[in-house]
Parts: sequence; C-alpha cells; structure tokens
Amino acid sequence: MRKVAVVGVGHGKFGKRTDATLRELAFEAVIPALEDAGITQNDLEAGVVTIAGEEFAGQGAPSALVGDYTGIQPRPVFRVESACASGTAGLKAAYGMVSSGLHDIVIVVGVEKMNAVSSVRATELMARAGDTRWEYPFGVSFPGFYALFATRHMHEYGTTKEQLAMVGVKNHYYGARNPVAHLPKEIPLEEAVNAMIIAWPLGLYDCCLISDGGAAAILMSEEKAREYTDTPVWITGVGSGSDTMMVAERPSLTSLSGVKRAARDAYKMAGIEVKDVDVAEVHDCFTIAEIMAYEDLGFCKAGEGGTFIEDKQSYIGGAMPVNVDGGLKSKGHPIGATGVSQCVELVKQLRGECGERQVEGAEIGLSHNVGQTGQFANVLIYSR
Repeated sequence: MRKVAVVGVGHGKFGKRTDATLRELAFEAVIPALEDAGITQNDLEAGVVTIAGEEFAGQGAPSALVGDYTGIQPRPVFRVESACASGTAGLKAAYGMVSSGLHDIVIVVGVEKMNAVSSVRATELMARAGDTRWEYPFGVSFPGFYALFATRHMHEYGTTKEQLAMVGVKNHYYGARNPVAHLPKEIPLEEAVNAMIIAWPLGLYDCCLISDGGAAAILMSEEKAREYTDTPVWITGVGSGSDTMMVAERPSLTSLSGVKRAARDAYKMAGIEVKDVDVAEVHDCFTIAEIMAYEDLGFCKAGEGGTFIEDKQSYIGGAMPVNVDGGLKSKGHPIGATGVSQCVELVKQLRGECGERQVEGAEIGLSHNVGQTGQFANVLIYSR
C-alpha cells in the first residue's frame, strides 16, 4: 500500500446558516481546500461526499448536487454515509482509493444543512437512528440515549454533573477562539451546571449544536504530495468498529466497544502507543461522550474520565489536549461534515497554524468519530 497525505484543507463557517444553501456550504469548503493544496478541480481524480441525511439536504442524491456545484464533476463522485461518523468514513474510503493506487488525488467533502428543517424535526430524525421498532416508538431521543450512558457512568464510577459540565466549559473556552465555531463564547461553570435540563443529567450545555456547514480535505499519494507541498500530513493509522443496533443489547453502557476496536487497530497500524499522541479530536456529541472517549481511547483508565477533565488533563498543557477547536459542543456538529472538520483541525495543528489554540510541537494527532450511539466508530491517526 502507498503512503497517503492530506495536502489541502478547507473549512466554512459553522452555524445556523440561513445565508447559504447546501451546495454553497460545500463550495465554501472546497475552494479553500483547493487553494491550500495549490491545485484546481482539473487536478482531481475523484470526490467523496459525506452527507448523513437526505431530508436535511432536501435533495435526493445530494452528492451529485455537491459534485456538480463544486466542480468535481465530470470526475467520479461517491457518497459515503455512516450517520455522524460519515466524515471519517469518507476519509477512510478516499484513503483506500489513494493507498491502493486507484487514484492519486481525491477530495473529501463533508457537508450538512441541518437547519433546513425545524429543531423538533431534526431531533426526530436523529432519534430514528435508534432501532425504529424497539427504541424510537417508545420515545427515546438522541439525548436520551446519552443520558442513559451518563447516569450509568455516575452510578458505576461516581462521575458528577459538575464534571460533565466541565467538558462543555473547556470546549466553549477553545471554541471562543475559533473563528469558524457555531457558538464561539465562553460558558461559566455555574451556568453550565444550572442550565435547562434536556435529558437528565444532561443540560443545555452538555448537548451539541444543530449546525450547518462544510469542510473539505484533499488526499494525495506520496509522489503527488511531495510535488505540491513541503508540509504533508500523513494518514498513518485507520481503525473502525461497530456495535449493536439496540443499546439494550449491549453488555455495557459506560463504554463503546466499537471505539475500543477502532483505536486498537489505528494505534497498531500507525505503530504508536496512546502516549505518542499529542492532540486529539473526539466526538463530544454530549459531554458524557467525551468522558467515555477519554477512557475508550486509553487517555485514562475506565472510570477516571471525570477526574481527567476535573484535573484539566484535556486542556492545552495537560496530558492530552482534546477538542481545542471547541469540539462538536462549541464548534458545531453538521453531521456529515464533522469527521472532515476534525481532519482540518488536526492538519492545521500538525502544521502549526492554530494560533492561540496551537498545541506546541504537535507531531501526531488522533481523530475519533462516532455514528449514532456507537453503531459506527472510526479512529484516524495523523502524523507530520
């Protein structure tokens, strides 16, 4: 297999984007990525588009629309969907195309316009990602599933509501310093703890945003990468896993088995240990999800995630800086774009381009992207 590098990245503004259509959100990300790579659409050989929901898009075959509007067409365009993990699934597909020798230059475009529907409808659509025979009809929402994880974690390990809130406080602290973030403002701990309850113990600031936006990354073979840049960022490890459709069938509600498998395989492929990672992007759709990620990825032992955030070990300067772009909580979570957005952040971190959010000397980054409640899980390792 050939080495694969990320050579160009682009990122639009995340938010409630009433000023832009789905195709325009994709365009906002594609053009900067092309400029960053020093190429044009004519240099592309294929495109992968990651969009999670057609109802959000308001368009059948939305990948064709994106491919046409952004100039990828007439080159082949493929759509990859793995719910909230669609972005990294698309990156993995593109990685396979390039590493196998099928293509030399492939662009991945992640985009979603969730606010094309009402927040009530968006919540319903995401709830349908649960089993529509045995879970959805009984009223379990997406926040409800993660509230189950949170209450079980509290019961087994003594995790507190304050520790959950500390994740949101951290991510808003860094999101306030990210110009593309959906909600770039700091949140005091007291406000986070006492915020309106969504699904106990999860309050308003424990839950990710319903966002619109796009992100793009251009992957190249080693030969092409060295032709276009002196600062390639290599994809050195890729791991994936899955879990049962029904949450009730799982042996544990405090850990995602698919994440553990994905992390194990990614570390092995990259030839590293967790201690070698300098900066991480994890899927904090809810604050408990970030705490579970600390544990499943090996940043700390099982049950110690609450203490990990309380001791500020996931801040810059701590043992493992996590989500220093604001994460899904502050930066936003346009579903199909999230995994690609993580790639953009890590590439910039490893190139030293993140300003006051920069993790000094970062050489290895980790991306952790989860679909639904763990039914899809991808972990990617990036190296300078």
